[in-house]
Amino acid sequence: MTDKYRVRGQGTVGLRLALTFIAVAVLAVALVAVLAVLFTDRDIAVLVQQRRDDLTNSLAADAVSTYNTGKPGWYDVDLAPALKLADSDGAQAAVVDDKGHVVASTLRGDSSGNISRELTSGGHRIGTLLVRFTGQGLTASVYNLRASLVRAVIGAAGLAAVLALLAAVLVSRRITRPVTRLIESVRAMGRGDERARVGQVAGAPAELRELAVAFDQMADTLTAHEQVRRNLVADVAHELRTPVAVLQANTEALVDGLVAHTPDQTVSLHEEVLRLGRMVEDLQTLASAEAAALQLTRQPVDLAQIAAEEAEEWDASFATAGVGFTRCLEPAPVLADPGRLHQVITNLLSNALKFTPRGGQVGMSLSRDGGQARLEVSDTGPGISPDDQGHVFDRLWRGPGAAQTAGSGIGLAVAAELARAHEGRIEVASELGRGSRFTLILPLGPAA
Repeated sequence: MTDKYRVRGQGTVGLRLALTFIAVAVLAVALVAVLAVLFTDRDIAVLVQQRRDDLTNSLAADAVSTYNTGKPGWYDVDLAPALKLADSDGAQAAVVDDKGHVVASTLRGDSSGNISRELTSGGHRIGTLLVRFTGQGLTASVYNLRASLVRAVIGAAGLAAVLALLAAVLVSRRITRPVTRLIESVRAMGRGDERARVGQVAGAPAELRELAVAFDQMADTLTAHEQVRRNLVADVAHELRTPVAVLQANTEALVDGLVAHTPDQTVSLHEEVLRLGRMVEDLQTLASAEAAALQLTRQPVDLAQIAAEEAEEWDASFATAGVGFTRCLEPAPVLADPGRLHQVITNLLSNALKFTPRGGQVGMSLSRDGGQARLEVSDTGPGISPDDQGHVFDRLWRGPGAAQTAGSGIGLAVAAELARAHEGRIEVASELGRGSRFTLILPLGPAA
């Protein structure tokens, strides 16, 4: 396949799948992580504030209880245990009496950031509690917790990316393997390899398996059509060879003076020309039938009326051949091209007459079955073998018993093509020695 048919700059499906999987996984983890950090940080902030409030309240209560122990006042208070406990939680504190004198303190540095709490006893102000929370103790634990959470989120994102990459590799291989095989088969067929097939693609998704089956069916159909075309060319060449050879030999003999020109000679040449004309006309008829779907002029008609008109046309032919001809026609409205239906029925009756010996019988019947019209043409001819019944509608095919019968093997092919153009079909049933029955089946339409 030439470069102009290649797609460039788009990347492979596997790579794009891998990047998509990784991006989705990382984004999902990042989203969960951000939400987790936000909600967790809020909860931690609430817990920290609650802990600080509890610690401040506890220090205030200890200071007031110590103030009231023994002789009231700040003379013999011992706040060292409480301040030491606060320091272990990362808090510095100081107690100042109502005169502004420091009773006990662990505060260091300036007074910025201090929390002030008034101390009262018996409804009277006895002092002030000053508290400052540092980066040690509880605050350090909070920072460590947040750092651990961030590290966990980063690790989860990395693990998700690795797992997404592995999943993308597995999924992309499962998807791209049948796609690659399909591309290779298409390119092989483009190079002229008619045997190229995708075959079974086990493990692939159902859609890709169906696509592979559809491609193989299409390839089989194309191969069959190509074989039919070759056979048609060979058959046409074979059929034309004899009359052309006869015409060439006779005309050369006349030109060279080897034979005298006689009326019989002229008649012989004329018969060969007529034979060639009939072959060309048959081929033209077949080509026209194949394109009939694009040329049909449909209208509501009564198939029984068309069949009756054809029967009248063929009565004399059957009588001359010594073949009995009966009919039983039930009205059957169809939507069809009357001229094409006349052609179909003519071919069926012509085929029946051609293969029915003198003294035999041909019958034509028309009935309605459900939503279908069924026109049957039966004969008491030699019949068709089961092996040959599948070829009776092939172009230029003539059975073993047709060697002594005039015809080109196109009539039934034309009839089948025209039936398909009318969304119908022709079926054949035959038994050797007991005759054949051809059935034209068309969908019923509105009344004519």
